[in-house]
Amino acid sequence: MGNQSETQDNKRSWTHWFEIPVSDFDRAKSFYETLFEIEIQAINFGSFKMGIFPHSDVGCAIVSGEGYTPGAQGAIVYLNAGPDLQVVADRVEKAGGKIIQDKKQISEEYGYMALFLDCEGNKMALHSVK
Repeated sequence: MGNQSETQDNKRSWTHWFEIPVSDFDRAKSFYETLFEIEIQAINFGSFKMGIFPHSDVGCAIVSGEGYTPGAQGAIVYLNAGPDLQVVADRVEKAGGKIIQDKKQISEEYGYMALFLDCEGNKMALHSVK
């Protein structure tokens, strides 16, 4: 790798978005609103519900739906994969990981995501605008 690429990566914000899995959406929304004295924006995407915390940079949300199980698995951290996550997703298995949810659109406003297991078995996510 050349110095220019390394310099650009050193300036990149690696944390892009993270989610906290919940079973009872309304209870969790109330808990976090009370805990942080904030209003969480609730959005129903049909197959899952998301409660977006107010933010200016790194985003956070509570999420209920299939595949979002609270517990020892912990939060899902979304890593900024640049303009199109498919480029990075195509490298996951070659690097020793496994794609567990292919690239899919979250919404026109929120872009795209994919889930993968890293080489250690950590559940992670990629995010991009297209």
